[in-house]
Amino acid sequence: AQIRYSIPEELTRGAFVGNIAKDLGTDVAKLAAANLQVLSDSDSQYFSVNVNTGIIMVSERIDREQLCGQNPRCFLHLKLAIENPVEFYRIEVEILDINDNPPEFPSEEVSLRIYELASLGARFPIQPAQDPDVGTNTLQTYHLSANENFNLNVKARTDGGKFPELVLERALDREFRAFHYLVLTAEDGGSPPKSSKIRITIQVLDANDNHPVFDKPSYGARLVENSPLGTLVVKLNATDVDEGPNGDIRYSLSSHNSAALRQIFAIDEQTGEIRVQGNLDFEEATVYEIEVEAKDMGSPTMEEHCSVVVEITDVNDNAPEVILTSFSSSLSEDAPPGTVVAVIHVRDRDSGEQGKVQCHVSPDLPFQLRKDYEHQYSLLTSTRLDRERIAYYNVTVSASDLGSPPLSRHTVLPITLADVNDNAPQFEQASYEVLVAENNPVGSVLVTVSAADPDSEQNSRLSYSILRAGGTDPGLDPTRYLSIHPTSGQVSAKLPFDYEQTTYLQFHVEVSDGGSPALRNRTLVHIFIVDQNDNAPQVHFPRAGEDSATQLRISPSITPPALITKVVAIDADSGRNAWLSYHLVEATEPGLFSVALRSGEIRVMRALQETDASAHELLVVVRDAGEPPLSTAVTLVVLVEERGPEALQGSEARAVDGGGLPTITLYLIVSLVLISTISLVGLVVLGVRCL
Repeated sequence: AQIRYSIPEELTRGAFVGNIAKDLGTDVAKLAAANLQVLSDSDSQYFSVNVNTGIIMVSERIDREQLCGQNPRCFLHLKLAIENPVEFYRIEVEILDINDNPPEFPSEEVSLRIYELASLGARFPIQPAQDPDVGTNTLQTYHLSANENFNLNVKARTDGGKFPELVLERALDREFRAFHYLVLTAEDGGSPPKSSKIRITIQVLDANDNHPVFDKPSYGARLVENSPLGTLVVKLNATDVDEGPNGDIRYSLSSHNSAALRQIFAIDEQTGEIRVQGNLDFEEATVYEIEVEAKDMGSPTMEEHCSVVVEITDVNDNAPEVILTSFSSSLSEDAPPGTVVAVIHVRDRDSGEQGKVQCHVSPDLPFQLRKDYEHQYSLLTSTRLDRERIAYYNVTVSASDLGSPPLSRHTVLPITLADVNDNAPQFEQASYEVLVAENNPVGSVLVTVSAADPDSEQNSRLSYSILRAGGTDPGLDPTRYLSIHPTSGQVSAKLPFDYEQTTYLQFHVEVSDGGSPALRNRTLVHIFIVDQNDNAPQVHFPRAGEDSATQLRISPSITPPALITKVVAIDADSGRNAWLSYHLVEATEPGLFSVALRSGEIRVMRALQETDASAHELLVVVRDAGEPPLSTAVTLVVLVEERGPEALQGSEARAVDGGGLPTITLYLIVSLVLISTISLVGLVVLGVRCL
């Protein structure tokens, strides 16, 4: 048996194709038990069957154009095989085309070259677009953008192909429009339709159908006598709207001109420039009329004529002369206004008004001219000068006569300002703050101070030195700890700092330039010493020798938690480096004694028993909170005796029963009370004074 289905291409995976159980009239359970198999004639498995439902589904993307190309009908063939008994069913699936491909041109743009005298009705084929779809979904028609010269004609072949071609309907004129830009659109018959476009650029080729045209029917020029050879008289301009050789113009003097005129004037055939090539004399001729012709290089040649009238003018032809009688090119920047820089003599070989000369300089410069008498001027300074602002001047002295037109001559006087030590050095910062860790290596650079001096050469050479700052401790001489490089300003350490002795150092750095007299400036440097954990805790109570332990006695009847003694330690560091903690590391009877973590108090934690030892050795470690932490250990020997507690072996330690306090603890409490009282009284007095 054979079953046929029809589905569109490009269905998603899992799309329904057909129900084979229903179409074969077979129970689904029977198909599942019969070991249903799907066999495909193609290499790809486009379909699958769910044996539990009997539904055929799409398992892979199906592209009709890839499978069947331009064939109008496209089929995929399947075979269903079942067992017990063996039966085969042939399934034919027709793949229907959808409009999933637009028409495509071979390129996005095409160029045509058409002669401007091309005859009407001429045809110019365009490469057709291709659409892999079939039926109504394939290419159906073309559209041409609106224009004045071309129409579109579409040729249809017997195989259904459609070829577009442009038809010239209106004559071309390259001079009116040299390029035509059209858009050809190909459209298929899908719903909705798809389309693509190609840009058509048409270049119109030229024909020699225009003659040259001068921009003026006649030209006029005026020259002075004795004009130098090569002087431009006038530049002619003729244009030809044609292009290429048809628009290439050559200029020449007409044969109507006399031989004498041809000796005086010449024309450049490429540019149309007429220049002087002979001597012009106002007394011989005051006006010249030149006939000029312009020809293009087309075939046949086309030409045009014009005339040029040249008037000769008798004018001033000698420029003034500037002579330096005295001049100093170097000037001190502290020169007062009115200082004479140069003495200038001027003259003009012309006579009358044309021989009178006037001089001036730019008003933007700090200089002025003073007229001493008819032909002599003095160049003076007009304001104060500052080399640091402007170090060099080019003073242009302009001399002009009173001729018509006036002639002038410009003389440049270079003036360099010599430096004066008038600027003190300036530090980059008014003050410097530096953090230095104690125990710094000798010779390390702590800070670099930097100053600048806008003066030049010797006046800008700087030297640094260290001075004691006012208000500092006379005992803290900065030169004892520090040195400074005299030229770089690098401040280096001569000794390592010890935070426990010095926490802050303040000093001045003075900079002086190399001028005479020298100018100076100062900056203040603050050095803050940062503490390092370089001191281990020191046990002040109880005191013991280096190799001996402190002994103390307690009564066997002492009541817990009785205070028997207190370990007092001090760390010379500060901050976290001086935070101390007390730890009981070793004890003869663990749990019998305890040490307070922060106060160092040692207490009995339980009642003594007869089985306990009569002597107990305690190892207490005092540790600070630095990184890395430092520690000190002290050993205490506690003797259990009937007599009252006392210190042994000359030690200053005292046993303390449960109701008393150590003497040093009492001293500490009294000191804290006195300090608090004095602080409170001081705050009250300050508050009353403020009110």
